[in-house]
Amino acid sequence: MAEQLDVLAFGAHPDDVELAAGGTIALLVSQGKKVGIADLTRGQLGSRGSIAEREEEAAASSAILGLAVRENLGMEDGFFVNDTQHREAVIKIIRRYRPDIVLANAPEDRHPDHGRAAKLVADAAYFSGLRKIKTVWNGAEQEHFRPRVVYHYIQDRYLRPDFVVDVTPHFSRKMEAIRAFKSQFYSSESTEPNTPISSREFMEFLEGRARELGRNIGVEFGEGFIGQRTPGVSDLTLLV
Repeated sequence: MAEQLDVLAFGAHPDDVELAAGGTIALLVSQGKKVGIADLTRGQLGSRGSIAEREEEAAASSAILGLAVRENLGMEDGFFVNDTQHREAVIKIIRRYRPDIVLANAPEDRHPDHGRAAKLVADAAYFSGLRKIKTVWNGAEQEHFRPRVVYHYIQDRYLRPDFVVDVTPHFSRKMEAIRAFKSQFYSSESTEPNTPISSREFMEFLEGRARELGRNIGVEFGEGFIGQRTPGVSDLTLLV
């Protein structure tokens, strides 16, 4: 049986998680939590970089963040849908790693894959808890399992967060993990096509967004999340 994860973060494309939740993951790892990433696609339709390059970059980023595991589900970039086949693939990996918390793409964003991935993962997280849905991994039937919560990270478009995580001590590691995807982002030596995320200004935008979210809670850098359901606390002072 695979080692259980505390948190499993899904991204439609390699680098989605790092861009929006890399600081939170670095924080969790620093706290001793076991965290993994599951990329739905290999970013096959990306204007910059090859599949092989992006796989190497994802491995480098994973090492920087200290991930326990990284998986790629091999779905078709731009064409995956929320159907039985794709839900089953997500259910299998959720049941394999049995995380308490699932992180998923923004429910609405500039790239249509992001919102579609958000719904796919959220639905699969629910259906994963139904015992009558049977799945098999490595020849053995999997036990049903439902994560306690699903949180959506905020991506390109600003969405009002339900809560913000203070990632100030880990912001530099987040940016290091992002820069590991060197084919996708600014380089004065690159001859690849320009994209909305390849400009020098995009890195400034990422810092600005983190400062904007951090300002909401009185810290330097933050990352925002949207909850599928209202989190509960037993101590009101934990929200201060």
